[in-house]
Amino acid sequence: MAFSTRARRVLVTYAQRLGAFHPNARLYLMSTVISGAAMGVFRLLFNFYALSLGMDQSFIGTLITAGSLTALLVALPMGFLSDKLGRKRSLMLGGALVAAAVFSMALWPSRLMFILMNIVSGTGQSLMAVTVSPFLVENSGEEERTYLFSISQGLQTATGFVGNWLGGYLPGWLADYLGVSATSSQAYAAALSVIAVGAALALLPLLWLKMPQSITAQEKSIFAPLEYAARAPGLLGKLILPMLLTSLGAGLIMPFMNIFYRTVHHQPDPVIGNLFAWGSLAMGLGLVAAPPLADKVGKIQLVVITQALSIPFLILMGFAPWFWVSAFAYYIRLALMNMGGPVYNAFVMERVEPAARGTVASLVSMSWSFGWAFSPQLSGWIQVHYGFGPAFAGTITLYSLAVILYWRFFWRRPSTA
Repeated sequence: MAFSTRARRVLVTYAQRLGAFHPNARLYLMSTVISGAAMGVFRLLFNFYALSLGMDQSFIGTLITAGSLTALLVALPMGFLSDKLGRKRSLMLGGALVAAAVFSMALWPSRLMFILMNIVSGTGQSLMAVTVSPFLVENSGEEERTYLFSISQGLQTATGFVGNWLGGYLPGWLADYLGVSATSSQAYAAALSVIAVGAALALLPLLWLKMPQSITAQEKSIFAPLEYAARAPGLLGKLILPMLLTSLGAGLIMPFMNIFYRTVHHQPDPVIGNLFAWGSLAMGLGLVAAPPLADKVGKIQLVVITQALSIPFLILMGFAPWFWVSAFAYYIRLALMNMGGPVYNAFVMERVEPAARGTVASLVSMSWSFGWAFSPQLSGWIQVHYGFGPAFAGTITLYSLAVILYWRFFWRRPSTA
């Protein structure tokens, strides 16, 4: 009875927080549903598309590095551009660049085109990344803010369930229509064209955003990032360093998980697609569960606990000899590791002054892009020469260090500078 009462109270609170979402936030969530499904297909199929064209993991690592290095280099200018253009135009421009890049790679497949379009996509993703957190803060109140951050990412990953499931079968369906093999480059290119259309459709809800003019001339100053960094270097370092270590670890393994399950566990595309689909759903459920847990234990406490608990499952995922054990660990690790992500983003935005949010969002994006810019290139070379074991070991080590820093900086010894 006591459990039932507590559960009902949590559900009532959850419904109240969802009901408080601003109309702009609701429109953004609609866009997220569409783009999440489209990009779920893309993440599953693009590596296979590159392999079908005769490219190897080392070159795929180069492509990931090209996009992520671009996102790293342009993050601060994109933060300035986001303030100049406004959140609505920035979100739409970023989404349009990503859709155009996907469509171009489907139409004109070549190594040079793939590198150029990963640069274009990296620019678009960077612009969206530095815009989203300030947008969500500006369109939410304190009570529902954590819920909005978590629901936003939760919807993106949950709709990735549909995208990953669809991605496992889409090349086969299109191959039957085109009269080619399901693993041919033609089938994968046709699937990417469908993805590009979906990514473009995700822009439609953004047309109805109504954004007030809230950025002052002082906040638009191109020197704002340097000014804020000079005022609060200690706080910025503590906020960003754990995320940097996490991104370095994630870049070693996460872009290659579809290749890992194909080459190490010898699974076909539909099985991998279903695995990724259910993984996205598990991750989405974890994100949805995060806000009430954060209300109960605290934001940074949730981040430390969930990310620490995810590490044993990462070990199982990479080193278990049985596919079913690795797959089970994959689900649990995804849910735990990513549960604290949006909670930490909300924590970061609340720790800095309003005028600095665009700047800090840029720096956070840079820290994440840095790892993904350099780790995949290294990991691709490691995989070609030594297999996946050393890459997994590096990820485990870096994730462990990040958890220790989260605990040291913000839990054991809370700091404001």
